[in-house]
Amino acid sequence: MGESIIRARRSKDRIIFEILKICTNGENITKIVYQTNTNFTTIKSYLDMLIKNDLIECIGTTSPRSYKSTPKGIEMMNRLGSLQKELQELTV
Repeated sequence: MGESIIRARRSKDRIIFEILKICTNGENITKIVYQTNTNFTTIKSYLDMLIKNDLIECIGTTSPRSYKSTPKGIEMMNRLGSLQKELQELTV
């Protein structure tokens, strides 16, 4: 009898939190992909959404581009982090 390993899926807000945290000081897309353990297609859609909502800015026009959290993005990251911490304290 083998044990089944259940891998918990991360919520969208958790992925957004991770991206905003990684981009606090600016980071390129490759490092964002590896540090969030996702893929380029997934990260591209998140980055587009975060840029559209002024939570991340694209720095530079040449490759590789860097992405940096805006002040609004850092505020959102802090709120998401606080919420996640509170939720973890609620679980039994």
